[in-house]
Amino acid sequence: MTDALRVGYRPLVILISIALIGWLFANLEPVLMPFIVGALFAYLGDPVADRLENIGLSRTSAVCICFLVILAVIAIFLLLVVPTIVHQVKVLYGFLPDILNWLQKNVMPWLNSNMGIKVEDFNFQNIREEIVQNWGGLQKVMKDVLAGIGNSTGSFVAFLANLAIVPVVGFYLLRDWDVIMEKALKLLPGRYQQATHELAAECDDVVGAFFKGQLWVMTALAIIYGFGLWLVGLKLAFLIGLFAGLASIVPYLGAALGIVAAMVAGAFQFGMGWELLLIGVVFGVGQAIESMILTPILVGDKIGLHPVAVIFAIMAGGQLFGFIGVLVALPVAAVIAVLLRHAHDFYKDSETYTES
Repeated sequence: MTDALRVGYRPLVILISIALIGWLFANLEPVLMPFIVGALFAYLGDPVADRLENIGLSRTSAVCICFLVILAVIAIFLLLVVPTIVHQVKVLYGFLPDILNWLQKNVMPWLNSNMGIKVEDFNFQNIREEIVQNWGGLQKVMKDVLAGIGNSTGSFVAFLANLAIVPVVGFYLLRDWDVIMEKALKLLPGRYQQATHELAAECDDVVGAFFKGQLWVMTALAIIYGFGLWLVGLKLAFLIGLFAGLASIVPYLGAALGIVAAMVAGAFQFGMGWELLLIGVVFGVGQAIESMILTPILVGDKIGLHPVAVIFAIMAGGQLFGFIGVLVALPVAAVIAVLLRHAHDFYKDSETYTES
């Protein structure tokens, strides 16, 4: 085959390869989860393992220490955080009938007098009865689901198998991470290896800034909001703090949603008292700490994603690939942003852009 034919067939080969990879991902989606999560653990643990190697530990010993720390964090989360979330959800559900009474007696008259909304348009009694009935139904549904899982032995075994595969995949990927990356780079033609290495390093900075920075910011905000609301005396402090921290993945969204939820819960619990002012102070302090300390130190300006792009990436990832898509949406979007910046620079240096 002549050089001209090789050059002509090259774009076709690339398109076929991309289509084949997409087809494989679409058909292997049910089994991809443990490998993606394991790769995520390996990616996050590699810098720590490298530092432990630099102080004299073997790679295997460094990987074992990383995994012990990860397992300890997961165990603490399961033992402390999950029961607290379940308790807070139960408290919230117990408040719902009283919240409806409060809305009917306080909020709806104000809406009626100021905005012309009639109280009769909302049948609070029926809503209250539906909540009580559905709570019992929800408990029954959960029992049926658990019973179904127990009866569906094959599905339950598959779930446990996928769960057990995650640490195994993560361990071996973390142990051989540097070797895998080096071999993957050497698969490329020699003239592209240096440019690919530099581009991968830039993408790693962006993705690392997200995982190792933004997730720390979200965790810190959840703790700040939850602890601050707990000091105020709000009964749903932990649940609202966790919700606001997770929503902080989009800048300012967590604070906006969190303060609305906290103000509503506070108005119901305390009335229109000075506690509402303290709730505002909690979120004000949290935002000040985030903007002046957490984000500049932990994240910086490496991610470079507009808030609208963040929202679109999460929604698009969930729509296309479900939970896996949500999990990898922002890192993939950050990498795409890096590639687009380089493509834009290449375009501005091209003859198409510079010719008169």
